[in-house]
Amino acid sequence: MKYTVSIEVALPRERVVQLLADPAHLPQWLRGLVLHEPLSGVHGQVGTASRVVMQTGRQTFECTETITRREPADLHGIPKGSVVHFDREIVGEGMWSAVRDRLTEAGPQATLWVSENEYRFSSLPMRLVGLLMPGSFRKQSLQHMQDFKAFAEEGKDVREAKG
Repeated sequence: MKYTVSIEVALPRERVVQLLADPAHLPQWLRGLVLHEPLSGVHGQVGTASRVVMQTGRQTFECTETITRREPADLHGIPKGSVVHFDREIVGEGMWSAVRDRLTEAGPQATLWVSENEYRFSSLPMRLVGLLMPGSFRKQSLQHMQDFKAFAEEGKDVREAKG
């Protein structure tokens, strides 16, 4: 299963990528995050593997995230017109996923964030979820992007949201 979602954030691209890359901010916008800890490497750097635990309702899902691409490596002084790439692979019970994020300037105070997502399912339960509820994956990806936008632009924290 593959899909692409995108959102525009009303902040300069360099600020957006710095906020996205800072692990201290993850709990503020990544809804359902219980734990995100590097197992090897340095958070956000290529090759770093992290243990990630997410919770939705009563369901808890644990996976390993590996950073496969981050360009440029230095997120300060990014040349105008260049594209920032941040890719990762996520492996959990019965599934593999690749997320390929591209961040481009949409204006002096605006950033376009495009996220290409690919999922492969290896267990019967996950195949059924992918078959019966494919829209839920896209919806969740878009929700994370909208939560990040609200955090970056307005300082909203998903932990303070009701419902």
